[in-house]
Amino acid sequence: MKASTTHLVLIPSYNPGRKLLETVDAARQYWNPVWVVADGSTDGSTELLAARIAKDSGLRLLQLPGNRGKGAAVLAGLEEAAAAGYTHALTLDADGQHPVALIPEFMAASRRRPEAMILGLPVFGEQAPRVRVRGRRISNLWANIETLWSGIGDSLFGFRVYPIQPLLRIMSRQPWMRRFDFDPEAAVRLCWHGVPAINLPAPVRYLSATEGGVSHFHYGRDNLLLTFMHVRLVLESLLRLPGLLIRWLSGRA
Repeated sequence: MKASTTHLVLIPSYNPGRKLLETVDAARQYWNPVWVVADGSTDGSTELLAARIAKDSGLRLLQLPGNRGKGAAVLAGLEEAAAAGYTHALTLDADGQHPVALIPEFMAASRRRPEAMILGLPVFGEQAPRVRVRGRRISNLWANIETLWSGIGDSLFGFRVYPIQPLLRIMSRQPWMRRFDFDPEAAVRLCWHGVPAINLPAPVRYLSATEGGVSHFHYGRDNLLLTFMHVRLVLESLLRLPGLLIRWLSGRA
């Protein structure tokens, strides 16, 4: 497969076990290049990946010295990608939940609308934990309030294509978006900066422990983090309200 010079797949990874190899192998069937950012992994998964990289020029591994959080891992990858001349990055979780077969479709949508972010709109199966599905409805409501319903279909789903430069500018100006708050805050702030959202449906797999499923989401700690994030964003959205209203009225016109 010929390597893209503009769009790459970026996989932030923290202790996903052998599931990382499955995810990388699947992604490489559909795209070139694929980069993995190991966020201080200590489970040997990066060592397992080394053999793949030695035989595959379309794979690259970036290793961070310690666990900094998903957003920090994505930021490190975006900085490297921008330095290498890439303009867009599709973020893909390492745990096997995201639909890698849709990578070409999402990349094609991004190429048609390079100014936009392409957001996965999750389609949940029966195995999806009800508490997770209900919880994200709350986050989605707040994200829509913060952006005056500017088009964010799902604020938490991390299967997305981002235009790199706008996101780098946003992240360089403030210290947030470094952990599990990355996905929702990135979508909200990109909307604030005039980046349109295009939503495409994408099925989600929730894997059991016997299937190799790994989750580092801590219900208490990370829900507090997300609550604090939405408090910040609501307050800031009040300051941005005149501009948001003008954009909303222009869109209706």
